[in-house]
Amino acid sequence: MIRKIFRSYKEAYSGLPSEAWMLAAVELVNRTGTMVLFFMTLYATRHLGFSLAEAARVMSAYGLGSLVGTYFGGRFCDWIGAYNVQKASLGLGGIFLILLGYPESPFPLAALMFAFAATGEALHPANMTAISQVCPPQIRAKGFALARLAGNLGISVGPVAGGYLALINYHYLFWVDGLTSLAALALFLAFFGSAAGPVHSDGHESPPASSPWKDRLFLLMIGLGFLVFLVFAQLFSTFPLYVREVYGLPENAIGLLITVNTVVIVAIEMLIIHRLQGVEPARVARIGALALCTGFALMPLGRGFFYGAFTVVVWTMGEILIMPLLVTLVASRATSAAQGRYQALLSVSFAGAMIAGPAIGSWVYETYGPDYLWYGCGLQGIVLFAGFSLLIRELAREARHPAG
Repeated sequence: MIRKIFRSYKEAYSGLPSEAWMLAAVELVNRTGTMVLFFMTLYATRHLGFSLAEAARVMSAYGLGSLVGTYFGGRFCDWIGAYNVQKASLGLGGIFLILLGYPESPFPLAALMFAFAATGEALHPANMTAISQVCPPQIRAKGFALARLAGNLGISVGPVAGGYLALINYHYLFWVDGLTSLAALALFLAFFGSAAGPVHSDGHESPPASSPWKDRLFLLMIGLGFLVFLVFAQLFSTFPLYVREVYGLPENAIGLLITVNTVVIVAIEMLIIHRLQGVEPARVARIGALALCTGFALMPLGRGFFYGAFTVVVWTMGEILIMPLLVTLVASRATSAAQGRYQALLSVSFAGAMIAGPAIGSWVYETYGPDYLWYGCGLQGIVLFAGFSLLIRELAREARHPAG
């Protein structure tokens, strides 16, 4: 039995190029310090005395910066190379993270959050672009899943450590987070040196449109991705607040709940993605979107750490089924020379959700009560299921009647 399990894991992780492993290693180190974003709402309200609305505006500034950083980060990948973008992002992002611990009023904190996001979030489209360039199309989903696994393995450390650091002194969060970003830069330079990265792939994709703005099915994917990310954005805003206020759990327990998410991803995501090779990505993403939203919708139906962990497992299964497959769907629509632009727009949809998500979530939370927010997430899951069903039909129609 143990030998069979070992063989399953070996098969799931085999076949990926060394560059993909190196890119994942950089994600691992960078994400090990992820703690500021998870605790910013609590830091702003409980430590600095901001109102919930002021804290939401700080988080929205992060979303706006992400919008700028992800879009131009992806564009720059097509101009100067994905590796150069990652190096600049890790260096500047680390510096701004350290500086974030010093402002004590809303505007300067929001301005630094914007600067941190505009630089730090450029890393993600660059990393996805690099993976799409070094991995052949048939194993791209595994490459994206490996990067997610590495990031989530790092995040399994960050929030837990951050929760304990916050109990001692919130300022430690910013220094540790910033220094891990700079450590990731050092690791990147050790692996890749001055290389600009690949500018093309060995794949032979033939997307139906040369520009992402002319590809209507790609735009549908982006719209659906935005709705998914809108729900997921609550993890960084109203989720920790709800767990603290309604479940009555302290910051270190919130970090442990996030760790449940990352442990499940690390344990089984690569196995699941490997088993799903050959299955149409949109069909998998449809189930994932519904499960993700259902997990959040279950939150009002119980209390306590263990029930909270159960809901985390539910939405984590949805996350596993949708996140790498959504990136794979997007990568399949672009030529190698346009991967940066396509991945940038997917990242922009996430950034847009980080702007709208905290604002919408906190408004519903305060106006109608937190339970209505989570039930609304459940309704969103039904909308997403219908939207992905439409995408599946349109992709099938396109395959039967290709343009040109």
